[in-house]
Amino acid sequence: MINNMEKKHGFRAWFYLRTGWSQYFAFVFAAINTLTVTYFLLIDKYPFLKSLFPTFAHYIIIISSIALPILIVIGYIHFKRIPANSSEVDVVVTSSPFTYKLTPGWMINAQYPLYLLLTKMMLKMSNNEKFSEEEIKELTELQKKIETLLSGGSIGQPPHSLR
Repeated sequence: MINNMEKKHGFRAWFYLRTGWSQYFAFVFAAINTLTVTYFLLIDKYPFLKSLFPTFAHYIIIISSIALPILIVIGYIHFKRIPANSSEVDVVVTSSPFTYKLTPGWMINAQYPLYLLLTKMMLKMSNNEKFSEEEIKELTELQKKIETLLSGGSIGQPPHSLR
């Protein structure tokens, strides 16, 4: 698994670049650009608008106080009221390999081994069989892992890229 992750460093860097660019740089740059262009090419040329927005700072404050709540509502509607977000999530979920296999960490190290052991125990109990020492030891180890997780600890080793 680590070998595979080491091969993906270039793709991870590309993903981080695209995220930084689209989420932060382009967003801030576009906002500054829009405010500057609209003020100096539109507001500055018309006396009526110039009386509403006497300085660039006034323009930023007034437009921000109107636009930010409107944009927050639009974002809320995007996530909660229209199918666009659920379609995006569908694409991400179906393309993720972890939709079809267990995620590393607590699922592989505690949750699903416990499920497997519990189903084995139910089968033994339904056949009136006793548990072996090995099965009892395995269950005790799983209990310790779950107690560690419940107390805020971690189990297993994170992938190399998360250390």
